[in-house]
Amino acid sequence: MPTVVLMDVSLSMTRPVSLDGSEEFQRKNLAVHGLNMLFEHMASNYRLEFTALMAFSSLWELLVPFTRDYNALQEALSSLEDYDKTCIEAALNGVNNVVQQEWGSGCPCQVVLVTDGSLGIGKGSLRHSLQTLKHRGEDKKFPLPFPFPTKLYILCIANSEELQMTDAMDNLEHLLCLSGGDGQIFTMEGPLCMKSVQTMFGRLIDHAYSPFHAVLHCGNLSSDVQVFPRPEPMVVDEEVEPMPRAVSTDLEIVGFIEIADISSPPVISRHLVLPIAVNKDVDEVGAAATDELEDEPSATQMAGKSPNFCVLLHGSLKVEGMVALVQLGPEWYGMLYSQADSKKKSNLMMSLFEPGSEPLPWLGKITYLGPVSEAAENPYGEDDSKSPFPVQPPAKRSYAQNVTVWIKASGLQADVQKILRNARKLPDKTQTFYKELNRMRKAALAFGFLELLKGVADLLERECTLLPDSAHPDAAFQLSHAAQQLKLASTGDSQYADFDHNIAPMHTDFSS
Repeated sequence: MPTVVLMDVSLSMTRPVSLDGSEEFQRKNLAVHGLNMLFEHMASNYRLEFTALMAFSSLWELLVPFTRDYNALQEALSSLEDYDKTCIEAALNGVNNVVQQEWGSGCPCQVVLVTDGSLGIGKGSLRHSLQTLKHRGEDKKFPLPFPFPTKLYILCIANSEELQMTDAMDNLEHLLCLSGGDGQIFTMEGPLCMKSVQTMFGRLIDHAYSPFHAVLHCGNLSSDVQVFPRPEPMVVDEEVEPMPRAVSTDLEIVGFIEIADISSPPVISRHLVLPIAVNKDVDEVGAAATDELEDEPSATQMAGKSPNFCVLLHGSLKVEGMVALVQLGPEWYGMLYSQADSKKKSNLMMSLFEPGSEPLPWLGKITYLGPVSEAAENPYGEDDSKSPFPVQPPAKRSYAQNVTVWIKASGLQADVQKILRNARKLPDKTQTFYKELNRMRKAALAFGFLELLKGVADLLERECTLLPDSAHPDAAFQLSHAAQQLKLASTGDSQYADFDHNIAPMHTDFSS
């Protein structure tokens, strides 16, 4: 997911830090050193990550827009200037604008806020912003929570003792809570020095930017792969005691299925699957992973020339038009497939289904699927003219007619017109008229659409006045009776708006 780095360039970041009698450094220098360490790690292990760099004091500035060029990010760090007071609210408004302009409100994003823990002074300070949260108009709302999913990481160039001497830590924790609580505050341990800042940024890297390496198995074949972005743990709400479920580092392909059979299933996330070079001091993404990567060292180029099951699988799925079902953990499955970015370039992708033994109802339980060769007869037919999917439910449906659906105006209009067509053919269509009328009445009561009942009643009264002289007398009585019953039901009175009640035809002297 994209990352926005927010760098505090206020005057408080220029406070000197003495390093064991050597030359004095500013807190800003420690922050730059830590961010350089982060960018170097991402350049080696997270090269597909888009990262933007912003600087802020009382105003904010986008120094480097979203990019994969980590050299540009490091160059921008080396030319930071100092400005005035800290205003975190303005910086968060800037993040909101930059992310929504580039990615919209549906893309998850990570925000890394690097500051010294100083909240600012006066109006615009974090303390003032949090105190006035409940006294703001709609046009001056606090930017948190963001309209897009966010993980907020706050890195303080200060130790916890210094932050706890004031209310800085309490305010930062409140800020983290407003963002949704999905993040963390990192502080320096021990004295302020290069080693401490390296340790703090190392904890951030281990928590949020460590690559996810796994082994992809298919029978006797296997391949070391990197899954990007890193799959997040999934919490199943339906369980009695919800527990986070993480994707296993052993991915087992359990079978292959036609793209037409799996169709376009609902998924919780999508990831690139990249072959990696092994037997190296530092694992790196293989040269065949993507055309956009720069030239890798010679060792990786050699690994790219070696036979690799991941490349074989990608090509096979692309040519055969199939997907591979892969087991991610106990009762958790996903699918591997080839997705084309352009006519000449495609990637091996993995989509994660909802946890459970039956994530796609039309396939049934995944454990019940088996090889076509073991079936008594080919379920696809000799000429592939049929399909065993969707799997039919074992029990017959208990209802005899379709459910009333009014998602679109055309569906509602069709139902009302059907009632009016039968109304004009009374008394010959009396039974059909009341059947459709009661179906519409029940649906309107179920949806709370009482205005519809009143509107149909008015239409029936109008039809009654438009009856020709040659019309059967019973038609006028039935229309007036139906209109009256609908008006009573539209009041919402339980005596007349009972869901199980059906409007019966009015008995007249003309009725047979």
